[in-house]
Amino acid sequence: MDLALALAGLVVAAIPMAVIAVAVRLTMGSPVLFRQRRPGLHGEMFDVFKFRTMRTGAGSDADRLTRLGAFLRRTSLDELPELLNVIRGEMALVGPRPLLPAYLDRYSPEQARRHDVKPGITGLAQVSGRNAVDWDDRFRLDVAYVDTWTVALDARILARTLRSVVKREGISAEGHATMPEFMGSAAMSKTMPDTGPSADTSPTGVVDPGPDNVGGSPCP
Repeated sequence: MDLALALAGLVVAAIPMAVIAVAVRLTMGSPVLFRQRRPGLHGEMFDVFKFRTMRTGAGSDADRLTRLGAFLRRTSLDELPELLNVIRGEMALVGPRPLLPAYLDRYSPEQARRHDVKPGITGLAQVSGRNAVDWDDRFRLDVAYVDTWTVALDARILARTLRSVVKREGISAEGHATMPEFMGSAAMSKTMPDTGPSADTSPTGVVDPGPDNVGGSPCP
């Protein structure tokens, strides 16, 4: 079902994606897409794709976020290239969001169960507040999805995703352009200072954390 829906979605979105690609190229230059390694099913690594939303260079996430990038995030259009990941079998339409590889060693055994299913473009945590949900609650929702998965649940999440996008709910966490870095469950109980941008920087110096700390390196 995911493959059929992703193929149909890619056909429908082809023209909007072409327009977005041209707009990103004109306002932010090359590359148009970002690619970054993410852990997927059972922690197996893959490259996730998304449209750029930030300028290159130093500065905070908020400083580098462009007006076009902010619009793409509000509407979730920056995530359309992840349909390619679904077609390649690396992601599902619905599932826990793919996060940074560095987080793998920071999960509790219970939180690590989020990798028992493929990561998704949207998920239960995303329709329950997106980046406005704190890490512990987000992981609880991810594991709840793993334990209660049904086709009907996926359908409800997809429907709620459309509503969340239209209402532009939970785009960022308070005090951050997206989400603060996850330091581990033990660290979450302490007050952590904001030490700057939360996403990894690629060897090229290009970073673009997106709605889920999704940064990356430029696609060739």
